[in-house]
Amino acid sequence: MNICFCIGKIISEIEFKFIVNSKKYFSISTFKIKLENQSIITVKGYNKMADFCYRRLLKNDNISLFGELNSKGEIKILEIYLL
Repeated sequence: MNICFCIGKIISEIEFKFIVNSKKYFSISTFKIKLENQSIITVKGYNKMADFCYRRLLKNDNISLFGELNSKGEIKILEIYLL
């Protein structure tokens, strides 16, 4: 995993899902952001971060995030801030 810092604008609605795996429950929020260089990146938050994203973030919000970039080009959020 690669660590990344991004600043961008949310360009999609925030999607919230639950996943059941054996006896464990996971929540995932997924949305897309557009960076200053016009790149579009998929961002995912898990569990508590997913709850925060779904409750506090809206389409067209400007955000700053710290996360891990995976091999699919998606970012797993570790920290996120509204600008």
